[in-house]
Amino acid sequence: MSGVKNLQPVGRTAADAVCCPPLVAAALSEQDAEIMAAMFKALADPVRLRLLSRVASHPSGEACVCDIADVGVSQPTVSHHLKKLREAGLLTSERRGTWVYYRPAPGVLASLGAFLADAESAGR
Repeated sequence: MSGVKNLQPVGRTAADAVCCPPLVAAALSEQDAEIMAAMFKALADPVRLRLLSRVASHPSGEACVCDIADVGVSQPTVSHHLKKLREAGLLTSERRGTWVYYRPAPGVLASLGAFLADAESAGR
C-alpha cells in the first residue's frame, strides 16, 4: 500500500479520513479499514512512534525537525520516517526557510483515541 493519499476520495483530507466510528460501535467499511490500517502501519515502527510522540508533546504544539531528530538514526532516515507519518495522515508539515516544522494533523490523535475506545467508553 503506497499510503493514505491514494485511498482518499477527492476533497477528503487526512483529518477527515480519521473520522471512523469507534471500533466497537460498528463494522468498518473497506475504505475506512484501509485508512486506519495505513495509520497503524505507520505507527508500528518504534522510531516513527517516537517521532510522533516528540512532535505531539512539544510545548509549542509543533516541532522543528532539528529539535526531534535525535532518535538514534541518521538524518535521512528521520526524514524518511517523517515522510511516512505525513503520508499516513498523522502529521502535517510546513517549510520555513531551511527547516521543516511538523505538527499532528488536526484531530488525528483524538480520532485515533476515539476509534480505539472500548465499549465502556463508547457508552455501551
